[in-house]
Amino acid sequence: MIYKSTRECVEDLEKHGHLIRIKEEVDPDLEMAAIHLRVFENNGPAILFENIKGCEFQAVSNLFGTLERSKFIFRGTFDKVQQLIELKNDPIKAIKSPIKNFSLGWLALKSLPKKVSSGDVLFKETTIDKIPLIKCWEKDGGAFITLPQVFSKDPENDSILKSNLGMYRIQLTGNDYDLNKEIGLHYQIHRGIGVHQSKANNLGKPLKVSIFIGGSPAHTVAAVMPLPEGMSELTFAGALSGRRFRYIEKDGHVLSADADFVITGEIHPNETKPEGPFGDHLGYYSLTHDFPVMKVDKVYHRKDAIWPFTVVGRPPQEDTQFGALIHELSGSAIPEEIPGLHQVNALDAAGVHPLLLAIGSERYTPYQTIKQPQELLTIANHILGFGQLSLAKYLWIANKEDNQQLNCNKVEDFFTHMLERVNWENDLHFYTNTTIDTLDYSGTDINRGSKVVIAAVGDKKRDLATHCNLPNSALVMPGIIAMNLDAFTTYEKAEEEITALSKTLSSQALEGIMMIILTEDASFTAESLNNFLWASFTRSNPANDIYGVNSFTQHKHWGCKGPLIIDARIKPHHAPPLVKNPEIEKRVDKLAEKGGSLYGII
Repeated sequence: MIYKSTRECVEDLEKHGHLIRIKEEVDPDLEMAAIHLRVFENNGPAILFENIKGCEFQAVSNLFGTLERSKFIFRGTFDKVQQLIELKNDPIKAIKSPIKNFSLGWLALKSLPKKVSSGDVLFKETTIDKIPLIKCWEKDGGAFITLPQVFSKDPENDSILKSNLGMYRIQLTGNDYDLNKEIGLHYQIHRGIGVHQSKANNLGKPLKVSIFIGGSPAHTVAAVMPLPEGMSELTFAGALSGRRFRYIEKDGHVLSADADFVITGEIHPNETKPEGPFGDHLGYYSLTHDFPVMKVDKVYHRKDAIWPFTVVGRPPQEDTQFGALIHELSGSAIPEEIPGLHQVNALDAAGVHPLLLAIGSERYTPYQTIKQPQELLTIANHILGFGQLSLAKYLWIANKEDNQQLNCNKVEDFFTHMLERVNWENDLHFYTNTTIDTLDYSGTDINRGSKVVIAAVGDKKRDLATHCNLPNSALVMPGIIAMNLDAFTTYEKAEEEITALSKTLSSQALEGIMMIILTEDASFTAESLNNFLWASFTRSNPANDIYGVNSFTQHKHWGCKGPLIIDARIKPHHAPPLVKNPEIEKRVDKLAEKGGSLYGII
């Protein structure tokens, strides 16, 4: 199915039972987001909001809420695009099977972006205050665009194929923004638009930016897709949609001809304003920081435009399914780029960037009888220098040859494998005072924190404990316990507390216990795998918060002879967690009553 607009996609989904309509008037201030969250939590359909308070436009959410629905949307192109990415990663396949792969090359050629003189998006102009101003969480700084396609050109290369299409956070209202004239643009480090802005700054020129909302759902996916080097997002969008990406050049800006909305403007050198706070994918608020401010030029929309949005919060959320879709399309891309790497999993339950699990091959010295990580460390360094993976804080990496069936998507099995083999005296490798995710507040400053690689090879060394006899503690999984400790006050106090605790624990029977997670609520942390992953790895900064029983430092290498301790208590500098508004939840409950649009859905 080829969709030229969001509405065509909505109508197709409804026709096949994948979409519901909310007919009641709903408030864009918290209520729409609350409805989305409840429907997503119940594995529900896409949602069309027909009647938005104070707004003439409609909105849709949860389009990508399940992998099955995403595959349905792209059912006509999914398999060919998957093959196209694979071919890009391994061009030798084209040489080996030229006839078989000829159609894929033709597909790529037919997917090149196409310049046109006009398009549906030029139907009418409007202003920021007229579009759906959706606020998702109570402490958000204002209304945000959560599914933008942010377009910029390289100031030193005018080719459309050298442009960047990315998904960056856009704040529409609140803070110090002059309504209808200014909006905030928040992008994280290692993003393509940052390179473009740096070049524009060096030239002393403003960077022209266009924000596309809607159009073919493929355009949204293209904005978040980690593509192989040399593959344009616009070409990918054309291939996945089954229709060339059509663009218009108007007043010095590039417009997506098929978008539902386009906002054009400029980012001027060294002009910033406070952006945020905003509920983010780690399950907390990202706080207020200075980010580029975009001077708004025009806002265009097509006839009967629909505003797509999502809600970002503690995983799993709809963006989890984005990740699943991306993995389906390009799962082999990263291992192909990094020699010796077989698999990598950025754990969504831990907020993606805080925790990576990986499987590599230890092939350097097969003649050695004593096994220790060598090639795995080379692979780990490569992973931590690779695009967005460089933002990881914890990287656990295992050796494939130790267990051919090991799968880092089977998280508990992976941890069991690692903890049966790891040697805390040798296998911890820290990176201090380095970059972490902009949205991660476990460090003591924005973008600043630390990393640790945990690499383990060899045969099983121990059996893991399957019960816990320590006071104020609960078993998380074999080998891991959560332990209650008083609320965190300062790092100096934490050092004293945990040093004393370590001395006490050194006299305990700790056989089979390899990790101790310190927390204010051990029962919560041990309640589920997701709780353990979320609390442990989003609330700790490795260099600051890792301790150990019988720890030591030798030639600047730190290790411990007993269990590893992670202080996962909430720190004063951490961002607050996201909490639902009880009054808004009651309004959603009413929609679920008999006769309401959500009856039988939630």
